[in-house]
Amino acid sequence: MFAVEPGTTGPALRAYAKTQLSGEALRGVLVMSPHWMAPEPVIMGHLTPDTWHDFGGFPEVLYTLDYPAPGAPDLALRVQSLLADAGHTAPIDPQRPRDHGAWVPMMHLLPEARVPVIQIALPSQGTPQMLYDMGHALRSLKHEGVLVVGSGSLTHNLREFFTEPEAQNSPAEPYVTAFARWVEQTLEAQDRDSLFDYRQRAPQAARAHPTDEHWRTLYFSLGAAEWGTGAAPSVHYLSREVMHRWLAMDAVAFHATV
Repeated sequence: MFAVEPGTTGPALRAYAKTQLSGEALRGVLVMSPHWMAPEPVIMGHLTPDTWHDFGGFPEVLYTLDYPAPGAPDLALRVQSLLADAGHTAPIDPQRPRDHGAWVPMMHLLPEARVPVIQIALPSQGTPQMLYDMGHALRSLKHEGVLVVGSGSLTHNLREFFTEPEAQNSPAEPYVTAFARWVEQTLEAQDRDSLFDYRQRAPQAARAHPTDEHWRTLYFSLGAAEWGTGAAPSVHYLSREVMHRWLAMDAVAFHATV
């Protein structure tokens, strides 16, 4: 529903793009979405990927939306090469459409849909360290005009969301805010040990993420940004919004310092 209910996060993404992603420097976007999981990190290689409405039971307006950004087979080959250099096998899928974990946030970030957007599958058994290492293998992309995006949700307990629909307009659940602010403090402190062990250290982590596919994409983006290393990117919070009581919509950008 974020596609048609932008809240304050959608405009924040657009404002960021206008100031930080404008001009000719941006030549592509690579997204890891929780809605494409595979045993290995497959890369989208389609030149004109379809907008996939990979969901059911939502208002009809969502099924009319289209995000016609081109694909980028050349970028897919570059990603494959960088991952191979780091020991990661990553085949290219020439038919993969673009799922809503990618096109929904991109509708707010780059609504003109002119910049090529490709995806990479989230390895289903990928540990935080593996995902970080994958992202780190792609760290040079930020100097090549490619934006690396980890798409997900900072909290994602849909069981509570659907169990109490009458409470969705209530203020944020306290545990959602506590978890989100712990993450913020940990990111700003560049505390890799705590973030990699979030399941044990973050407040009510298992409640925030009964399953963690919407969380793990964060490690991929952190690796690409070289977070937690001597390169230490600056941490820019674009949004701290909580939607529908249980869904923390935090959006964070990491800027290289060199």
